Amino acid sequence: MLTTLIEPTSGTARVNGHDVIKSPSEVRKCIGVIPQAMTSDMDLSVEENLLIFAKLYSVPREQRKRTINELLEAVELAQWADKPVKNLSGGMRRRLEIARGLVHRPKIFFLDEPTTGLDPASRIAAWGMLMRLKKQQDLTMLITTHYMDEADRLCDRIAIVDHGKLVALDSPPKLKASVPGSNILEVSFSVTPESWLETLQHLPDVEKVAVQDHVFRIFSRNGPRTTVGLVEAAREAQLTVTSLSVQTTTLDDVFMHYTGRQLRDALQDGRYDSSFLYQRP
Repeated sequence: MLTTLIEPTSGTARVNGHDVIKSPSEVRKCIGVIPQAMTSDMDLSVEENLLIFAKLYSVPREQRKRTINELLEAVELAQWADKPVKNLSGGMRRRLEIARGLVHRPKIFFLDEPTTGLDPASRIAAWGMLMRLKKQQDLTMLITTHYMDEADRLCDRIAIVDHGKLVALDSPPKLKASVPGSNILEVSFSVTPESWLETLQHLPDVEKVAVQDHVFRIFSRNGPRTTVGLVEAAREAQLTVTSLSVQTTTLDDVFMHYTGRQLRDALQDGRYDSSFLYQRP
């Protein structure tokens, strides 16, 4: 709806001051959109793909060449300018798509899962490039992604939308701070007595205990103190700890806290719908 592809059934929305229903053309002039699927013409060259979109967006003739060259340098594709897109790797094609979305110098940039399908190295490269472009072009970016580490690294603010409802909106640090416990202990035992959950809930500094597939997740304000208490309690109960890990709160924990299920479960049942908002400070 914000990109004017779908008309709202009710309510209002403005993008850069323009109403998405009354002034869709004005909205489109000031936004760039990168869909999840790659849509560049495979038979045209890298430069030709950018030139077509520069013309579609009415970029002045005298500015086209300079703008295209600057973008090719920014996305590190200058040496591939005259090469057919079909010769590019997946990561290079994604960089071309990003350059294409910026050819008219938009104020707001919408990216739908921009790193889906990329290998880890290409994902990291794409992150770095997006951060540079944000600073260089004074962009506001709105990114949808199911990679929590990507949202944590790129986003100034994050919105979690579950089943069409906004359930959380804040900066990554504040969202993580909203989850009980700054440390999370994941522990499993050889056997677990029925009363063991209550025992864990009374360990030092514990705020919350959850259990899934015989693995206990202990949310603690002080990981080291809770760990010591856990080991002592297990020794007294003559239980064997089969695995133990301590970690800080992540956005995966935030997602589970606000939606009641893990991200992988939401993806599997086909009901996952989360948006991550990346704004200028």
